[in-house]
Amino acid sequence: MHILGIETSCDETAAAIVADGRTVVSNVVYTQIPLHRQYGGVVPEIASRAHVEKIPQVVKDALTRPVDAVAVTYGPGLSPALIVGLNAAKGLAKALGVPLFGINHIEAHLHTPFLRDAGDEGEAVPIEESMPALGLAVSGGHTNWIDMPEYGVYETVGQTLDDAAGEAFDKAAKLLGLGYPGGPVIDRIAREYGHGDLMPFPRGRPREGVSALAGLDAELCVSFSGLKTSLLRYVQKRGGAEALAASGDLPKTVASYQEAIVQSVADRTMRALKRRDYRSLIVGGGVSLNSRMREVLSETCARAGVRILLAKPKYCGDNGAMIAALAYYRRNVDASLIDVSPSLEVG
Repeated sequence: MHILGIETSCDETAAAIVADGRTVVSNVVYTQIPLHRQYGGVVPEIASRAHVEKIPQVVKDALTRPVDAVAVTYGPGLSPALIVGLNAAKGLAKALGVPLFGINHIEAHLHTPFLRDAGDEGEAVPIEESMPALGLAVSGGHTNWIDMPEYGVYETVGQTLDDAAGEAFDKAAKLLGLGYPGGPVIDRIAREYGHGDLMPFPRGRPREGVSALAGLDAELCVSFSGLKTSLLRYVQKRGGAEALAASGDLPKTVASYQEAIVQSVADRTMRALKRRDYRSLIVGGGVSLNSRMREVLSETCARAGVRILLAKPKYCGDNGAMIAALAYYRRNVDASLIDVSPSLEVG
């Protein structure tokens, strides 16, 4: 079965065809990074306008063969951006005379380690044998720990209470004058510096009883607001970003900040892995591209005795392939009858 997936939840206009939920036939992504760089973050109005302009060509380029269905992200994400993708998908499915399936963006990220390209050697990662699994969606908009007792069953057991890890990287980069997006440049600077001789930035552990926990275990949740404030005060104490850079201490500051985020995520991951006899940790989302994050999570899984499943780099960010692939297994939401759901939860 060949499914066309459309993804417009944030600042990537993407479409792809995937065969039988695993093999990527085509994959087209238009990124809006140059449009948002001057603002230091995604501007919803600019994002939605760019989606309107680019989605016809992106879909045309991805539609390399007939398809049996169309799938589209309907949440979570930016409402104006989601609307563009959903409306385009509804029109396309009607024109082609095929079903239209609605897909949860976060759940789709957790399918990315199972994606294969045509011609890949070796056996495909077995989905059923990877369960039960702990899912970790870590991106610019989401940091969630998700219990997956079996494939297609999801329950959030922990999450960020404020900024996602990717957003924490971007805001730090803006404060330090490193440009947008912040994740890649912070990763590069920190990698060159190393992870020894670091400053003790806060690790973002919320207190029990905080209303934002909404019933979740505080030990499985994270807050990056204190970390950002700590960085701001440190930069101010040093006379600003330019003075910090001139002093030669910028690399150490960047590496220390990144390590605080990475170790916060790893700590919650280890705690979550102890809750159940998991076989795998499934990691998806753009921040899973961070080299230090991949290294530390791999070490965490080795200590816990579970297998870590990471997506190929090209499938870590938002893409249509993850939408099309998940739709093969989740053909239960008729998107022709629904509206976008910007705050859609997992499960």
